[in-house]
Amino acid sequence: MKPVIALVGRPNVGKSTLFNRLTSTRDAIVADFAGLTRDRHYGNGHVGKREFIVIDTGGFEPTAESGIYKEMAKQTRQAVAESDVVIFVVDARAGISAQDHDIAKYLRRLGKPTVLVANKAEGMTQGLQLVEFFELGLGEVLPVSSAHGQGVRSMLDTALEAIPGLADEDDEEAEEEDTSVIRLAVAGRPNAGKSTLINVWLGEERLVAFDMPGTTRDAISVPFEKDGQKFELIDTAGLRRKGKVFEAIEKFSVVKTLQAIESAHVVLLLLDATEGVTDQDAHIAGFILESGRAVVLAINKWDAVDAYQREQIERQIETRLAFLKFASLHLISAKKRQGLGPVWKSIIQARSSAMRKMTTPVLTRLLMEAVAFQAPTRGGMFRPKMRYAHQGGMNPPVIVIHGNSLQHVPDAYKRFLEGRFRKAFDLVGTPLRIEFKTADNPFKDAD
Repeated sequence: MKPVIALVGRPNVGKSTLFNRLTSTRDAIVADFAGLTRDRHYGNGHVGKREFIVIDTGGFEPTAESGIYKEMAKQTRQAVAESDVVIFVVDARAGISAQDHDIAKYLRRLGKPTVLVANKAEGMTQGLQLVEFFELGLGEVLPVSSAHGQGVRSMLDTALEAIPGLADEDDEEAEEEDTSVIRLAVAGRPNAGKSTLINVWLGEERLVAFDMPGTTRDAISVPFEKDGQKFELIDTAGLRRKGKVFEAIEKFSVVKTLQAIESAHVVLLLLDATEGVTDQDAHIAGFILESGRAVVLAINKWDAVDAYQREQIERQIETRLAFLKFASLHLISAKKRQGLGPVWKSIIQARSSAMRKMTTPVLTRLLMEAVAFQAPTRGGMFRPKMRYAHQGGMNPPVIVIHGNSLQHVPDAYKRFLEGRFRKAFDLVGTPLRIEFKTADNPFKDAD
């Protein structure tokens, strides 16, 4: 699973700027969930081929005893607990403060791998100006400039190297990949019924199941088999075994959910009919789409709502989850074991669609037929001309279209092409990404 990095420090030391630098965005909030302060944000980042999750926190005052600062400190402690390594950010220009000492004392007592970073160090000589930060007792001080990107790559390399067993885990994941096993994550808000659904699968349907040792981040997976198909259930609720019964502790962990989604082949997004489609549901759905994971939607507790509520939920799905129109939707009751059979078929179909192979001749023929049916509109002086298409990847499927002036293709036409490709290849439950590549103009540099 992706390692988790928490950014910690007092206010105004540049944590959010560093967060935006690491996630390559200016607005990388992927989990601004109700119940969490707005100063705790989650985003995706990568250095080379190594991907990670980064958590931005508010100004940390470990000794705060009341008010908003106490709540911010609580959220920061939770971020640190969820992380594999902490990047402690201090202000190189403002110098060391009593609050920095308090934070350092807390981190030393915790014993979690920590990298001390002096931000805003652009133009400063590395030497005497940073010596005072050695007082914090956290080892070497790394000078960086989050605003200019200086020293950030070196900082990331140091942080990832500080995570025990990360390299070994990467090797194990590469070696243990089994394409015949479908990794399934059940995601959703607390109390949506994930625990009940999982217990029904593992208990009442008598599936083959046993505990698998968790990783260093205590993620738990449960292999099981149904109708000859092997699955690996990736837990987002904290599965524990008690005798022969699996219990789930409904303690919502954003990091666990994000990691489970990233590790899965297919995500079953479970919605609560009694609550409707909430902001949390929409954020989780957005992250699933961003991650390119195949997805199946299921509305649980359908038996507990009346006709009016059902109509409202259907409208909410059409509006708030419109970007998941490609996903199968199931109305279920985990408690009463109603409607669960078709869910399995959709999970297998979604995985199959995500791994669909599409040959270049067939893709090109479909492209030419689509253009003949409806050509793209002219953009400026030139009309986009599409020449051929080929598959650029799987899980999710990627179709690369080559031609001229394709930068002018409007989004509406892109959606039109997506619909044609989906219908032709029966792609259900998986995102489909279409990329345009325009040929270089050989005369662009001519006088």
